Amino acid sequence: MKRNSIYILLISLCVVGFWLFENFYNPSNSFGPEEGDTEATLPIEFWPSSTTGAVVNHTYYSLSYNEPFEQAEWVFYKLDKSQLTEDKRKRPYFIRDPKVITKSADWRNYSGSGYDRGHLCPAGDRRFSEYAYHETFYTSNITPQDKYFNAGIWNRLEQQTRYWAKKYGSIYVITGGILENSLPTIGNEAVAVPRYFYKIITRKTKEEVAIIAFLIKHEESQRPLKEFAVTVDSLERLTGIDFFKAMPGNLQQGLESTLELKNWKFY
Repeated sequence: MKRNSIYILLISLCVVGFWLFENFYNPSNSFGPEEGDTEATLPIEFWPSSTTGAVVNHTYYSLSYNEPFEQAEWVFYKLDKSQLTEDKRKRPYFIRDPKVITKSADWRNYSGSGYDRGHLCPAGDRRFSEYAYHETFYTSNITPQDKYFNAGIWNRLEQQTRYWAKKYGSIYVITGGILENSLPTIGNEAVAVPRYFYKIITRKTKEEVAIIAFLIKHEESQRPLKEFAVTVDSLERLTGIDFFKAMPGNLQQGLESTLELKNWKFY
């Protein structure tokens, strides 16, 4: 009888401890730039517009936060071949983004939802620096993703993107979910669950600019990535975002309206 009482007491303590952690634990943003951490330069002609005006610049990526959907409408970053390392990093806790004025969604919204905390700027792209790695764990950089989608076709697209960075030396990435009315939500803050995700990859040489864009339904698929390639124009119609707002008109029109897979080698 005494032993049963001890077990009950221990279980009760565990339940209380878990509840306290879930409801009151707030990890602090204690990390800062290391020596050698410098803000990435993102070409003005590759910047997307913001439908909200809530643009946040971090050291290694920028974003436009959409408060009604409690996530970024886009995350924009540069990926260099030199940044793709296999350095081992300890995963930190997800924390609110201190630069989002309206406060980014709390990580607890995802608890018990059945969805992964899906990175937009992948942590795997930022292993070269502890600070860069930690930056990707702001909740402004995550979105609800089905685990099979996150670990499946979306991961394959991220791997393909790294392949292009290695092959071409330097690329620019814009990515996010399609934020539209009547999306399902999770958590107390009603974080929207996108039905589709997109990614736009750009590279620039002295001679030309090459762009490839993808639109993928939020479900796992074994179809080849090429089959999800779309025009930038089609993504602009879905999102209301002008993805290359400062690019000269004729160049922008030509690049955004065409689908040129020949400029990109798939592994």
